Amino acid sequence: MAILHFYHMKHLTEKDLQALKEQLEKEAGELEAQLTAAKKGSDFGNDVESDFSEEADEAEEFAANLGMQDSLKGRMQDIENALDKMLRGEYGKCEKCGMDIPMEVLKVNPESRLCKDCKVK
Repeated sequence: MAILHFYHMKHLTEKDLQALKEQLEKEAGELEAQLTAAKKGSDFGNDVESDFSEEADEAEEFAANLGMQDSLKGRMQDIENALDKMLRGEYGKCEKCGMDIPMEVLKVNPESRLCKDCKVK
């Protein structure tokens, strides 16, 4: 158990934090662009002569677009939370057990809120 405890005690360096912050900010910018494009949505024509199948297709596309927007907003919120934690000095701690989240996890998913052990549970 001591080895596991030692493994989790690694702390992020300032260089690590800066690199992760830049990665989070880049992802936030990309998500913002995707959200802007998704909000523009489809061109729902108001032509009177459209048939019901066209209207059904437009409604289906609209519903899918809303789902994508919700997903993008969720990811954006996770990124904003991670950046806020950096400002408070709480970044890189598992929200469930309080242990340090390994750098290898943060490199893959810098907005991660849980360590590998708690993600599995």
